[in-house]
Amino acid sequence: MVLKIFFPQCCNLADSGLLVGRWIPGHDSAVVLAVIHYPFIPAQVKQYIQQIQRQSGEELAVLGSWSLPKESQEGMESFLRDLSTIFPQERWLQISRKMGKMGFTCQILSRSQRAAGEEREKQSRSEEDGEEEEEKEKVVFVHYDQKKVMLSRLHPVHMEDTQTAAASELRQVFQTVARSQPLFLLDRYDDGPLRSTHWQTEGREGSILVELLKRASVPLCLLLSWPMSIWTRFCRLRIFRIFPLSVLSSKLSTCIQLSHRSEHMRSISAPGAASSHIEFTRKANTVVSVLVDVALGILLMTWLYRDEHVATLASALVPAADRVATELEQLLQWLMGAPAGLKMNRALDQVLGRFFLYHIHLWISYIHLLSPSVEQILWYGGLSAGLGLTFALSLLSDMVALLTFHIYCFYVYGARLYCMKVYGLSSLWRLFRGKKWNVLRQRVDSCSYDLDQLFIGMLLFTILLFLLPTTALYYLVFTLLRLVVVLFQGVLHLSVDFINSFPLFALGQRICQPYRLAEGVKFRVLCEEPGSALHLLMEINPLSCSAVVQTYRTPASSCYPRDSWAALVRKLFVGELVYPWRRKSSKAD
Repeated sequence: MVLKIFFPQCCNLADSGLLVGRWIPGHDSAVVLAVIHYPFIPAQVKQYIQQIQRQSGEELAVLGSWSLPKESQEGMESFLRDLSTIFPQERWLQISRKMGKMGFTCQILSRSQRAAGEEREKQSRSEEDGEEEEEKEKVVFVHYDQKKVMLSRLHPVHMEDTQTAAASELRQVFQTVARSQPLFLLDRYDDGPLRSTHWQTEGREGSILVELLKRASVPLCLLLSWPMSIWTRFCRLRIFRIFPLSVLSSKLSTCIQLSHRSEHMRSISAPGAASSHIEFTRKANTVVSVLVDVALGILLMTWLYRDEHVATLASALVPAADRVATELEQLLQWLMGAPAGLKMNRALDQVLGRFFLYHIHLWISYIHLLSPSVEQILWYGGLSAGLGLTFALSLLSDMVALLTFHIYCFYVYGARLYCMKVYGLSSLWRLFRGKKWNVLRQRVDSCSYDLDQLFIGMLLFTILLFLLPTTALYYLVFTLLRLVVVLFQGVLHLSVDFINSFPLFALGQRICQPYRLAEGVKFRVLCEEPGSALHLLMEINPLSCSAVVQTYRTPASSCYPRDSWAALVRKLFVGELVYPWRRKSSKAD
């Protein structure tokens, strides 16, 4: 078997000393984490490693010795080799490097070989050279960037919860380096008895802003948890379960966004630490999304209340509503005639046209009644942008729903008439075939009808069939108008869901520090000198942007159903109402 030694690049030029690391269980490989320099006291080294083990939870040990001989350190290699008796290990790695050469030489000494060391010295030089070549052929050095490996997360992240023995070799390497952070707190500026080399040897790297945020996060979460608990108790009052309030809270987009934001704030203000990397990243995504949302909302609010934009919008809103009503009135006048040369049932056409015209006149009166207070409504509604752009978009969606309520009423009337005739024709068609719909068993059964039933069914079928084109035309026109409104509201809801669920923090990490989100690794031959082991360089493959969005995207809470296109077309064809807030699952006949 080939022994793989994961060696940090920062230790390539380290002074001679001891190799501290961990043997990977279940695999013939070892991870080198640091080099403790000579001079040192073995008892202090053992005490230091035990302290690091308690802090990190990893089974660290002295793997062997590292030798980079200098002019004043003659005999250092033999001295370090003798230390294998003080640090008993099953295998002792004796790695050395000569100045001016890139490759390492490694000798693997087992416990039995160390006990019989004197006998091995008596062997001939040729036999020793042959053994060294065999040992060298069995060793592969994998050089890695210790900082990047420690800060990265190998995906898929959910596999980190598996047992260590069952985890892959590469995943255990990443976990070992990540959990050994207490080992990297010792740098050369400390006054302790030990000196070591690792990625933070030149001084501990860190961000003052990050440390301040870490220290301020706990009191800030406690401060947010108190008003959030009061808000939760307020929302659970029984008064909000009464019929009008419960319906409004489940239908209005503003109320849905308010509940969604409350859920976000509860997750942010949770005092406990995140249990996994995905949970931490999603919390960070939520914080960044809320901050970006509020910033965009403040920009919108600044634009609204500057240069009297609210008054301009209010003065343009009422004429626009009047124009829409006028266009609808002209459309109904066109339908009451001979639309596109089609001959409709005149009696039904006149009844439906006058019915819808009456509703339009009512709507115009309603708009003119509200026209004096439109500016105040927009002025106070614009204040919702202070809570975020998503609240402004949700309020805009609700205002569009209220301003186009007459179109929704026309659509419901036309859909109900059309659906009633379609299902009536289908039932009467089954009557001619000697079938009927069994409501209890939800299936079509055979049935025998007498002559009177067939005669009445034929009359009703004829009447419904000749009235169907007129009803279908009105249904088609108002369905198209309704779909235009639903499409506009759908764009608003997609924008709200995009702001709420898009992983900005994770995507920023992917762009600025791609090594933090690792999809895998790739190896490149670094050195293959004769007389030395094979050296590979391990580089991190970053996670793709699409995978980042898919992995760390926050679940959205849209009020629109996830119906397929086939189900939507079927509902439109048979005249079922397309509700944007619920699905219709029961079959009507």
